[in-house]
Amino acid sequence: MSAPLIEVTGLRKTYGDRVVLDDVDLRVEPGDVVCLIGSSGSGKSTLLRCLNLLEEIHDGVITFEGREISDPRVDPLQVRRRMGMVFQAYNLFPHLTVLENCTLAPRHAHGLGRRAARERARELLDRFGLAEHADKHPDRLSGGQQQRAAVVRALCTQPTLLLLDEVTAALDPELVGDVLGIVRDLAAAGTTMVLATHEMAFARDVATQVAFLDGGRILELGPPQQVFAAPREERTRAFLRRVLDPGTKGPGTAIG
Repeated sequence: MSAPLIEVTGLRKTYGDRVVLDDVDLRVEPGDVVCLIGSSGSGKSTLLRCLNLLEEIHDGVITFEGREISDPRVDPLQVRRRMGMVFQAYNLFPHLTVLENCTLAPRHAHGLGRRAARERARELLDRFGLAEHADKHPDRLSGGQQQRAAVVRALCTQPTLLLLDEVTAALDPELVGDVLGIVRDLAAAGTTMVLATHEMAFARDVATQVAFLDGGRILELGPPQQVFAAPREERTRAFLRRVLDPGTKGPGTAIG
């Protein structure tokens, strides 16, 4: 078995007396696309934020590229230079153009020259249909265009791992497919990703592994064919019945 790109063992996160993540184990191989599914509040976003050290963890070990990054002596900024994260709220800097948003981290965090950073950014913006918007400020773009720009900004740092937190949640329904198409292309190109999503059909299509979170635990983990067609846990079955066929009630509903 190859060495994992990132591995989580016994991860625990609390807010006061409330346990948000409880004994989470997760192994992500290079090229994997791991989809985190589960109800709102199940811990998906918190898990992503723990992976790139935006949240303090209270127990457990996270290893990234063979190095323990949960060690408090580790500089989180150094870790984040190797990861890209896209939030559901875009988080583009409003006072910068799209191009400036995309070149900021490569220039100031990675030491890339101005010309090389701009060339890389323009190439990616063109790839994702945003070339004509490079010199606009984010408020001149639609929600779908802003989300695509946020993905491009993350890719401009050439991350080893891409984390996506409900990237379609803030979009109008007609724009969802646009952004999911980009993520699908990234998966086909071999980009290693961990993403939280409510898009079950997308997860079934693209994921190499699906993790169902419930109450801060990964209750079920497996390939999408198994999790969606033959879930082992009753809680997983109940969740999928509700999200795949909201009008159907009762334990006898078939999944997938």
